[in-house]
Amino acid sequence: MPGGHAARVYLPTHEGHVAWVLRNEPRVLAIGAQSSLTGGATPFGEALLATERMDQILEVSGDRAVVQSGVALVTLQEAARQAGAFYPPAPTYAGAFVGGTVSTNAAGAATWRYGTTRQWVRALRVVIAGGWVLALRRGEVRASEAGTFAVELPSGEQRQVAVPTYVMPNVPKRSAGYHAEPGMDLVDLFVGAEGTLGVITEIEVGLLHPAPQVLACLVPLVSEAAGLALTTTLRDLSCRVGEGLAPPSEAGALPIRAIESMDARCLQLLREDRALGAVSLPASTGFALLIQVEVPPGLDAHAELERFSEGARDTSPVTRFLGVLHAAGVLDHAEGALPGDRARHEQLAAIREAVPVAVNHRIAAAKRLDPRIHKCAADMIVPFEGFADAMQAYRGASQLDWAIWGHISDGNVHPNAIPTSYADCEAAQRAILEFGREVARLGGCPLSEHGVGRNAIKQELLRELYGDSGIAQMRAVKAALDPQGVLAPGVLFSA
Repeated sequence: MPGGHAARVYLPTHEGHVAWVLRNEPRVLAIGAQSSLTGGATPFGEALLATERMDQILEVSGDRAVVQSGVALVTLQEAARQAGAFYPPAPTYAGAFVGGTVSTNAAGAATWRYGTTRQWVRALRVVIAGGWVLALRRGEVRASEAGTFAVELPSGEQRQVAVPTYVMPNVPKRSAGYHAEPGMDLVDLFVGAEGTLGVITEIEVGLLHPAPQVLACLVPLVSEAAGLALTTTLRDLSCRVGEGLAPPSEAGALPIRAIESMDARCLQLLREDRALGAVSLPASTGFALLIQVEVPPGLDAHAELERFSEGARDTSPVTRFLGVLHAAGVLDHAEGALPGDRARHEQLAAIREAVPVAVNHRIAAAKRLDPRIHKCAADMIVPFEGFADAMQAYRGASQLDWAIWGHISDGNVHPNAIPTSYADCEAAQRAILEFGREVARLGGCPLSEHGVGRNAIKQELLRELYGDSGIAQMRAVKAALDPQGVLAPGVLFSA
């Protein structure tokens, strides 16, 4: 996305200032940490409303937190940690703002166990076009049987909003336009709307309290097939948490929080950049998994390791997990981080995070030779039973250099091209369209975590996902709440 320009820039510290901007500016683009790559935060003549000074944590207590939209995830997680809690759906990039993650229904590694941001949002304060403030609490306003919301403004005016009738893909992660389902909650209309319906100023989210301990393990494998087989075994043995509820006490189930994957090209990049640190992977490693397992309160993970070495193979989460790795023949080369060893956890997480950094460095180097070169990446999810087919499609669509990593436990990965010419970028964009079509055929969603923004490829994938009629229904929703097209013009669909 080329560089943009703003008519004016506002840095509000409170909701009243946001309302003033939306009453007085003809076009407004709200932005957060600008961590997205969809172009949705690039202004093209609008007034820019940056939320970075709306950074107050208003309350953290027990299983809830109330924050302004400009609070960074790292700040929320630290406040939650001090209160003995944890915010599960946070995506990988901790610098993202909470408001931005709500606006895109962002998700991260823990989606397998805890769902996306949507499941954890309890209440919102939203300023819509005209400066009207809506205070929304989950459960208070639901769509009628006819599929409409009667949105009452503080002035007493009612806006009738028709819920789109398209069927969204049945996968856990979707950042693909306006949420739509029978009887849906009004809160969910704004979660994932990418700032096109209103500016979120305050959010109440649920927290997991007490925060579970976590055992992390970096597991090298000889091949992608071996990684898929191990992931399948762990998924089959694990238990999930639905709709933000407390974890079930399912006897013998493994509390797998997340499984992330890195393919052979990712591992090659890590070796080239010497980003593995003190971790040594066998030369035969062709795939790697980073696995997080929750350890129940009161269970001593160190003692469980000792018990396993002495032959224990019971239903303890630690011994059972180690037994799975042992049976797969991968335990001896696994690198672990025990609960409480924060430095070791950060070291393993840094290895995974070094992969996109390595890709971005190579794109930046190529861009210095040809400024037209840009990042070409997909963000797609399929039902897990279709994951192997999706990976085959990612690798077979073109002869480009692809690095593929992501959240394998959800069937969600990020194929990233490493272009050396502008022709590679053009080929990668064509390939991403083909990826999206295959993912949709498999019952998945070609727009999983990061939103649509103004990215032309993503907007085309959105149109193909729901058809022209679906886009028309989304336009009707926007027209009902933002009849003058004040907010985020050109985001999700052309202005």
